[in-house]
Amino acid sequence: MKVKNLLKTKGKDVVSIDAGSSVEDAIRLMNDKKISALIVAENSNTVGLFTERDVVKCYVATSGKSFKDIAIKDAMTTNLIVAEQNDDISEIMCVMIEKNIRHLPVVEKARVIGMLSIRDIVQTQVSKLTSEIHYLKDYITSR
Repeated sequence: MKVKNLLKTKGKDVVSIDAGSSVEDAIRLMNDKKISALIVAENSNTVGLFTERDVVKCYVATSGKSFKDIAIKDAMTTNLIVAEQNDDISEIMCVMIEKNIRHLPVVEKARVIGMLSIRDIVQTQVSKLTSEIHYLKDYITSR
């Protein structure tokens, strides 16, 4: 299965926040949208990713500084690993596991067009395996 097929069923919603916003703003937005990662933009360009993991790292690194006083650009992940629409889901899963990442922006022509989570990948793989098991059971019992 290709990334583009998963995006068709999952949707291409991408939630972003301005790099100058505060970490508190990001936490509130993630809570409101019930998501765990945001694309960080500056002047309409993607400059990073902010995740729940970044909240924890930020908390430890700032020694109790208020989240409303910390800019997203100072707490975000900047060296992004991305997927493209024609990438294979199995390969994407391997990259996410190998690099220990849970969120992967999907890009097209240097523009983020979707976001995949490890949960999306696992759900797709489980569904595929469930179908295969069903067909194999049918095949075995029909013989």
